Amino acid sequence: MSDVVDSSIETALAEIPEGRGRRIVVGLSGGVDSSVCAWLLKERGYDAVGLFMKNWEDDDDGEYCSTREDLIDAVSAAEVIGIDAEAVNFAAEYRDRVFAEFLREYSAGRTPNPDVLCNAEIKFKAFLDHAIRLGAELIATGHYARIRAVEDAAATQYELLRGVDPGKDQSYFLHRLSQAQLSRAMFPVGHLHKRTVREIAARIGLPNAGKKDSTGICFIGERPFREFLNRYLPMRPGPILTASGARVGEHVGLAFYTLGQRKGIGLGGTRDGSGEPWYVARKDMATNTLYVVQGHDHPWLMSSRLMAESAHWIAGRAPTDDGRLGAKTRYRQADAPCRLEKPTAQGFELAFEEPQWAVTPGQSAVLYRGDVCLGGGIITGTAAAP
Repeated sequence: MSDVVDSSIETALAEIPEGRGRRIVVGLSGGVDSSVCAWLLKERGYDAVGLFMKNWEDDDDGEYCSTREDLIDAVSAAEVIGIDAEAVNFAAEYRDRVFAEFLREYSAGRTPNPDVLCNAEIKFKAFLDHAIRLGAELIATGHYARIRAVEDAAATQYELLRGVDPGKDQSYFLHRLSQAQLSRAMFPVGHLHKRTVREIAARIGLPNAGKKDSTGICFIGERPFREFLNRYLPMRPGPILTASGARVGEHVGLAFYTLGQRKGIGLGGTRDGSGEPWYVARKDMATNTLYVVQGHDHPWLMSSRLMAESAHWIAGRAPTDDGRLGAKTRYRQADAPCRLEKPTAQGFELAFEEPQWAVTPGQSAVLYRGDVCLGGGIITGTAAAP
């Protein structure tokens, strides 16, 4: 064990089973989390290999997408850690399995979350398959989440738990993982707070210890979203109406707006003298109409129920509603107490104790029982609060 290890590092290492030379492939993104993940595994005796995934090639010119810089950071971190690193190109798989679905959802007027699909289809499918071909038994990533193996008489059941750091927990994005995927995965930094991860990185001399966290998805980066989307989807202008049916402007295309959106609607001033800002409240695809309302708590923005499809349950079956379920309808949202109704292999409904704001079709509704992430589905519709 390195002489820089303090009590927090010892705690992190204690949560990782001994490696005993087992080969594990670590998804190195170039960021601090995956780099510390790789170092912890090497300290525990794993035969760790770093793998940098290139998932986007279109207009990868460095202006918005940081792939080249990230690869350099990943290789530099691997050298400090003392492990081999290689790059693999999953751009074709990403375009077919993630980006194509992303465009389909936006074309249908919904707002998808490609990070959820990327985890299920790329990081824990294409990446896992590649790692197995490299002779690995396991894969690891720098996600802030935890996996717990529960033994019973029949078989081992794997649970997905929130990360210890509530401000960094990423279980929401991992809710579509299967038992098979979880059985081969490790999240070594899930037991740590972000500040501790950066402290470890600084102590062991990682060059990316102070690197800023990445935000968004690489193919969008910091670029103007509407400008990017317009490359792939045509603009179809139409009317902007209020809840009362008054026309107040023209939109550029329903695909370019999301429920709850406040900025970028193109409406200046106020129409009713209330001084309240405008919010996107509804989209009527049949008439190509965008509806807006004034006021954050307008009834049209509140929903007491939602319907979801493409259900996925981590345990392989729908959970029993024991009165302790909570749901997130977007990342970083606090769990909202709810009832699970009509669960089938295709979908489910949720009834909330308190109306929820701007529940958005295309986003994921993810269920929790305490720290355990149970799974979820894609929101298809809502019912307004009474």
